[in-house]
Amino acid sequence: PASTHLELRTMSDEADSRVPVTVLTGFLGSGKTTLLNHILTANHGKKLAVIENEFGEVGVDDALVKKRFDTKEEIFEMNNGCICCTVRGDLIRILSKLLKRKEKLDGIIIETTGMADPAPVAQTFFMDESMKEYARLDGIITLVDAKHVVQHLDEEKPEGAENEAVEQVVFADRLLLNKIDLVDEEELGRVEARLRTLNKYAPIIRCTNAAVGMDAVLGVHAFDLDRILGIDPSFLEDSEHEHDASITSIGFEQAGDLDMGRLNAWVSKLLQEKGVDIFRMKGVLSIAGSEDKYVFQAVHMLFTGETLEPWGDEPHINKLIVIGRNLPREEITNSFKACFVDAAASAVAPK
Repeated sequence: PASTHLELRTMSDEADSRVPVTVLTGFLGSGKTTLLNHILTANHGKKLAVIENEFGEVGVDDALVKKRFDTKEEIFEMNNGCICCTVRGDLIRILSKLLKRKEKLDGIIIETTGMADPAPVAQTFFMDESMKEYARLDGIITLVDAKHVVQHLDEEKPEGAENEAVEQVVFADRLLLNKIDLVDEEELGRVEARLRTLNKYAPIIRCTNAAVGMDAVLGVHAFDLDRILGIDPSFLEDSEHEHDASITSIGFEQAGDLDMGRLNAWVSKLLQEKGVDIFRMKGVLSIAGSEDKYVFQAVHMLFTGETLEPWGDEPHINKLIVIGRNLPREEITNSFKACFVDAAASAVAPK
């Protein structure tokens, strides 16, 4: 590793023809999908490939990443859990296919699940020989939810389990402090001071709705292996790590139309009673009487919903994911099913 390390460090950016890879990370609900939409719709003229990964039973992000973007980008979704554990092999396979194409890409973006420690994803570009030859890690971009990040950083984890939110801040080359409209200046100062205790080097860029210039996230040439080895001397060794087993997801994929009144009552009750333990809810839903998809998102007790685009000829399949700690699966499942207009007819078991 040492000789490769020197070779990587001395190679000038101009001479480096490898494809730059941006790793997009951040805890559940920090705004990664929103930033991805900005990147995909921005007029940057780059040919990009996006690799998505979700922690959960039902893939919702593919529906949330809007279909309005230019055909220059392609999206690949991996949905078998945490990108940093089970799917490094999948990641290498997808990257290998992308990198072997005749038509050269200007960049690859890997959007990790909110439960992913970015270190093993970054390791892929140093430990796999084919990756080292064809791709370079351009930077780890971490989105931070200004309102909720301190709560996640302070969270007590079971012995042996890592705090992913902390790892995401520590390994960041850029920190995008998002949702600054939800907190006052004094609180922002406290949040930034806390981030600085974990990472003294990464520039902190304040933003709302993850709206930042593309130069803040693409082509930043920011990943510094020396700094990472200083934080984690075993970075270039393959090691196991544990996740908090109390964090689970409940997924629904169900045909039919939902009653808006019942849905609102269900969301309100769930967030009031379980909001502290619900890290993230998101879904694309079919509401009775509406021809449009209804996009539903919640982070802890904050909830937003909006219509996205018409269903058209697509079947009305509701997709919803709830991610949190110690969630009562049966209670949440049954109460959500009761929100359907024809609750009996559309009773399909959750996936």
